[in-house]
Amino acid sequence: MPSRFELANAIRALSMDAVQKAKSGHPGAPMGMADIAQVLWNDYLQHNPDNPRWANRDRFVLSNGHGSMLLYSLLHLSGYDISLEDLQRFRQLHSKTPGHPEFGYAPGVETTTGPLGQGLANAVGMAIAERTLAAQFNRPGHEIVDHRTYCFVGDGCLMEGISHEVASFAGTQGLGKLTVFYDDNGISIDGEVEGWFTDDTTKRFEAYGWHVVPKVDGHDPEEIKAAIELARNHDERPSLIICKTVIGFGAPNKQGTESCHGAPLGEDEVAAARKQLDWPHAPFHIPEPIYQGWDATEQGQERESEWQTRFERYASDYPEEAREFKRRMVCDLPIELNCETLIEQLQEKGESLATRKASLLCLNELGPQLPELLGGSADLAPSNLTFWKGAKAISREDASGNYLHYGVREFGMGGIINGIVLHGGFMPYGATFLTFMEYMHNAVRMAALIGKRAIYVFTHDSIGLGEDGPTHQPIEQLSALRSTPNLSTWRPCDAVETAVAWRAALTRNAGPTALVLSRQTLDHQARDKQVLGNVRRGGYVLKDVEGAPELILIATGSEVGLAMQAAETLEASGKVVRVVSLPSTDVFDAQDPEYRESVLPRAVTARIAIEASHRDYWYKYVGLDGTVIGMKTFGESAPAEDLFRHFGFTVDNIVAQANTLLESK
Repeated sequence: MPSRFELANAIRALSMDAVQKAKSGHPGAPMGMADIAQVLWNDYLQHNPDNPRWANRDRFVLSNGHGSMLLYSLLHLSGYDISLEDLQRFRQLHSKTPGHPEFGYAPGVETTTGPLGQGLANAVGMAIAERTLAAQFNRPGHEIVDHRTYCFVGDGCLMEGISHEVASFAGTQGLGKLTVFYDDNGISIDGEVEGWFTDDTTKRFEAYGWHVVPKVDGHDPEEIKAAIELARNHDERPSLIICKTVIGFGAPNKQGTESCHGAPLGEDEVAAARKQLDWPHAPFHIPEPIYQGWDATEQGQERESEWQTRFERYASDYPEEAREFKRRMVCDLPIELNCETLIEQLQEKGESLATRKASLLCLNELGPQLPELLGGSADLAPSNLTFWKGAKAISREDASGNYLHYGVREFGMGGIINGIVLHGGFMPYGATFLTFMEYMHNAVRMAALIGKRAIYVFTHDSIGLGEDGPTHQPIEQLSALRSTPNLSTWRPCDAVETAVAWRAALTRNAGPTALVLSRQTLDHQARDKQVLGNVRRGGYVLKDVEGAPELILIATGSEVGLAMQAAETLEASGKVVRVVSLPSTDVFDAQDPEYRESVLPRAVTARIAIEASHRDYWYKYVGLDGTVIGMKTFGESAPAEDLFRHFGFTVDNIVAQANTLLESK
């Protein structure tokens, strides 16, 4: 049987060889953390390489994702469907082994990591999901949800601000099945971190309420194992194991320096490392005894089989709960989910509401049909109206609820949501003001990359929020959201469009959705049955005319009401005007060409877009000769009605702009 050191050296060899072949990558972290990974994966990690999506597997997150060859080596060696050829294609186009771990590219990769600290946030989300799912489904004598979350982090992860947000939150929640390993190697890209990172990490995490195991020799398997045992015996709070390691361990001339952090070692240093590590094998050659020492397939099958037996006993005693658990873990929607009735009722009722209030109405109606719904807000629940009547706060003492009070931690919230949705079993949403989307923007981007269902409720959507002023009034945020690939964005104009937007978000499982909602009351818009059916298309003709229009007004959100009023005024003077509501540009753009032409016919070049947001985005719909009534500066502090008048969002200005445009045609 190979020694632990030989097993760890397999990681080091594969990592330095793959980086060298790619002429790009980060060999230092995988070589430095190999001993920690060897102990964790061979002695503790509960997983099955033959079924990477087994519901009760432990979750492993590599937050310092630049060290991706550590993860790829572990997956290959332990029996996942990652071949030597895949490792040899590290960082190449369409390979399973991109430069940073990407969810969906290779089996066993639990999340997309790279932007430092976000993997830690994902791990916190996974630990929350495990604990809450266990509280909701486990029964006396039946622990069908019983697994742990492990996360590797580096200096960079702990320097990033998001680590403070999520570590504080994890301590408050008492996430005892979360264990984080800190690769304390003292090196980052710029060199020795003591020049810019001198935190007392032990005291910092103890202050968060964590159990900390300090000063562990990251190259001593017995110390590593003892530290893990300590962590597993402290299930009342999360654990941080601080492992002192040597970056690039085994590379005699570069280890312990920044030169092995983010660049290949070089052929000569790779050869020297082979000699130093007593690894005489050719590049990418792993001896069979090493493979046998790593192979986790048989043990993984046994563990899953044992769990399956337990689950069958559970299903016998609790058949309804077992069916519900299976449904939720594969992300199927409940058969009884009925959005259509709600949409029709709202259209019939015709109530004028702020769309944030309409959103709460939707949650109150749909929430009871969706036990997997797990909401939250960044300390703004009374403002963004996301704590619906069936919401129950999750706490350290009671994890059985369905709502997280994140506190003022927008970025942390975004990263945690990604972890929750990746864990499975939940449909998470999180809320804040639209302008504070900037704090969590990178987490939203990561959600779009990951391609799973996450929902963002962004309220106070424009200068219409009023007196709080330009710091709180979003201008450029909508353009940023709409420009993000695989993110669907809705800005509804009334309660009906809000319900349609919620339906779209709940039924979309290929990426996240942003719901952008108003603080102020918006007028209800009349629609016949056909028009109502077209709302789901993202853009539709709200007000039409006989024959071809000579002018098209395009608007979203609170400005749709203005467009309708302006159209009436223009028609009174003989103009032929169509009004198009465009609540979701990405959904509209995905419609077939015939439908898009029916809404925005190319022959009608006189077009005006109206939105209290950055105006440049709208030229794609009105053309360079069209008119956009939008924002080109920041806002001001004043009542909403004064701001709309000051910035030109009035019927009179729309009519004047329309007449000028038509005269120029």
